[in-house]
Parts: sequence; structure tokens; C-alpha cells
Amino acid sequence: MNINIDIGMNINIDIGMDMDTDTDMNMGIIPNTPLIVDLDGTLLQSDMISESVIKVLHKNPTYLLYIPFWLLRGKAAFKQHLAQLANVDPSVLPYNQEILAWLRQQRDLGRRLILCTASDKFIADKIATYLGIFDDVMASDGIVNLSGEHKAAALVQRFGEKGFDYIGNACIDLAVWKRARRAIVVTAKAALIKKAGACCEIERIFPLPAFEWKTGYQVLRVHQWLKNSLLFVPLLAAHQFTHVSSWLTLILAFFAFGFCASSVYVVNDLLDLESDRQHPRKCKRPFVAGSVPLWIGVILTPLLLMISLVLAEGIGITFSLWLLLYFGLTCAYSCGLKRLILVDCLILAMLYTLRIVAGASALDLKLSFWLLAFSVFLFFSLAFIKRYAELQTQLLHGKHKVHGRGYYSSDAPLIQMLGIASGYASVLVLALYLNSDAVSYLYHTPAIVWGAVPIVLFWISWMWMQAHRGNMHDDPVLFALQDKVSLIAGAAFAAVLILATIGWPW
Repeated sequence: MNINIDIGMNINIDIGMDMDTDTDMNMGIIPNTPLIVDLDGTLLQSDMISESVIKVLHKNPTYLLYIPFWLLRGKAAFKQHLAQLANVDPSVLPYNQEILAWLRQQRDLGRRLILCTASDKFIADKIATYLGIFDDVMASDGIVNLSGEHKAAALVQRFGEKGFDYIGNACIDLAVWKRARRAIVVTAKAALIKKAGACCEIERIFPLPAFEWKTGYQVLRVHQWLKNSLLFVPLLAAHQFTHVSSWLTLILAFFAFGFCASSVYVVNDLLDLESDRQHPRKCKRPFVAGSVPLWIGVILTPLLLMISLVLAEGIGITFSLWLLLYFGLTCAYSCGLKRLILVDCLILAMLYTLRIVAGASALDLKLSFWLLAFSVFLFFSLAFIKRYAELQTQLLHGKHKVHGRGYYSSDAPLIQMLGIASGYASVLVLALYLNSDAVSYLYHTPAIVWGAVPIVLFWISWMWMQAHRGNMHDDPVLFALQDKVSLIAGAAFAAVLILATIGWPW
């Protein structure tokens, strides 16, 4: 502390800065200089317009017809109306945790934090209240869209030219950096960093995460394409193993269903953002976590569907119609049917069975009643396993209701009972089929086929045992493809059918 006494005048006391403040000064950081924080793409790994539009359309798809008229009132008014309709929950948004941690450190150093965003003030205030780190909020108010030059002018009017530091991530932020003292650049490309450096001094750069092919794989959920192997079931059931043209047709059908399924998975991820962000595993999906922008999903959906329909056209009109039915049913499931108890599981069973029906139509084969009945009962049981596993997970995390579904944790015992009953019904159908005349026509030694019954009975019991013990993945089909016991059971089932077809070797 330095004290200077001027006799006859007054006493001036100059209190020096403490060690922490000196350190901040040496680092070029002036605590009294406010740090202005952008929201979309900076603090948030998403943007609030996309989040709000998707949530509004999820509530009521007919709002899509009103959006052009809302836009005629101006962008600021559009954002305000959208924000109030969506009423987004700030606790489930995908925040950039690295930025959030850094901002908390800056606040501890004494920097004032101001949230300044082009998003509507209704949303910005909710986010600021939830995070509890901001001293003030500046946002669009229904009249002025606080973006680009408007944001720069508002900040200069309040803090003066070069009187603030600004953290942003996009080209539109260059207008603000030109008037700022320092720039903090978030997840930007080298070109933007260079332009920002020409506007003002750069204090810090948060690098753009490296693109991983795994992310694209997760967006399309290519691993789910394995379910399309059901397309080959009619070919195998008809014992047309040597028909090369049939195999080529089904391979084309496999990819058609794959791209169609991926388009629906993207839609499902976009519509389920809020629910998936509260799920312990689904919260890591690219759109949910914010690692892939939501607008990419909006573009991908029609593109993937178009590729699917082009491939389907090369197979035939009947197959294309079944594919469109599959797409429509999955969209209906994603938009609302999955919230209806029991109906959701029945739809899942039908979607699996539709693949078998589509495979038969691609080859112009007639499906037997036995195969369809077996498929419906079996996949109905697997759908119940999926729900049962979700209920078990929610119960472990202390939640008594699955978000976005109609089930309560207390429903788990009933779901288990219904699922086991359905699984055993599929075994009964298989046993009745083996007693029909078709078996003697298709198999050289029909008696051997009876070995398939205890194998399927064991496998269904095994799957439910794993679900009961909490070992089941959310998707039982993918679990089975990775489970050694299930793979052994599948190999034994195939061996029985092959042996019954060729007969005893002695």
C-alpha cells in the first residue's frame, strides 16, 4: 500500500493491486473489462433456433405451415414467438463444458461475464439463471435481432469502443471483434482465426475438434443395418441358396433398407433430443451431444431417403411400396406412437416383420402363415426386452418414469411377464410348424428339425435372464449379435436346419 501525504491539501491513498491482480495484468487480462459471451456455437454446442424449431414441430408438426408467416414479422419477432412456444429446458442443453469451465475460472479472477446472444431474451434469461455465472444478459427482444452489427453497436453503446472482450465462433462475430479489445475464438477454422486476428488481439483460441469417421458412422447408425439381414430370411426359408440373382437382389434391398433406416434414425434423434439427453447412454449420440449440428440432420433425412428410393426402384414397385410403408410406420413411431404403451412394442415387432415381408416381395416369394406368426411373436418379445432394459436403467438412476415413453418403473414386472409369454408363444408356433406338411417337403430328414425347438426356447430364456440381471443393452438384437452364448445358439440353430436339409451323413 502506497500512502502519499500532501500537507495543507488532502491525503491521497493509493492502494496497490494484490498479487492476483498483478498476475492478471501481466497476462493482459483486465478484470474490469467485461467478457462478452456468445451463446449459439460458443457456450452452447448447438443453436437455439434449431433446438426451438425441432421442439415446436415435435409438439405439433402442423406448425411447419405457420413458420413462413412468422418469419414475415421479422427475425427477432420470429425468435421470440418460437422461444415461447418451445419453452426449452436449459438443464438438458449441450453446453461446451471446456468453455463453461474456463468462464467459471474467469469469473473467479474477477471478470464480469455478460451473456450476449442473438437468441431471444426469454431463452437467454433461462440459461443465465440456470448457469448462475453471468452478471447480465443482452439478447434479441422481439424487435432488434442482436446479431452482427446490431450486437456490435449495442456493446459499444454500453461499454465503449474497445471496452470489452468478446468470445465467439462464427464469421458474423467479426463485426463484434472489430469493436472489441480482445477476441477469444471458439472451435473455429484457421481462416476465421486469421480474420479475427486482423480485427483485434486474440487472447485465446479453443481449437476445432478433429473430425472422426466414427461420428459419421454413429449419425447413420450403420451398425443397425445388421437388422436388415431379415430380408434374407424368405430366401433361406425357401431353400433357394444357389440363386445368385436372388442374392444380388437382396443385397440391393439390404442397402435400400439401410439408407431408409438411417434417414429415420436421424429423424428420431432430432425429435428425441430432450429425452435422449436425460439417458445415460443415448446422451452421447452426435446430434444429442452437439458434436454434429442439427441442420445437418435436417439435410440428411431427405437425402438418405432419396438414395433409398432410387435403389428400391431397381428392385420393383411392390418392394418400393413396402419400403415406403416401413418409412411411414417408423416416422409415425418416432412422432408419437412410441409414447403409447404396448402399441410401441407391437409397432417394433411389425417393423422387424416388415423386413421379412419386403424380402419376400423382392423375390416374388409367397410367405407362409407360420413364418409371419413366428416373427411377430418373437419380435414382440424382443421389443418387450428393450422396454424392460430401459426401465431397469431408469430405476438404477432413481427415475420412476421413462422420459418420452408411457411406462413407469413399476411396470417392469408386468412387461417381463408379457415378454416371456410372447417369446414362448413363438416357440409354440415353431413347434406347430414343424408338424405341418411343408416341413416334409422342404427337409430331407424332418425329424432333425425338431432340434431347433429347444435351441430357440433356450435362447429366449437366456435373453430374458440377461435382461433380468441388468446385462442387456437397450437393443436386444445388437446385444445378441455381440453375445457369445447367443452366437453359439444361432450357430446350433443353423446347423440343425442344414443337417435336416442334407440328411444324416451315415
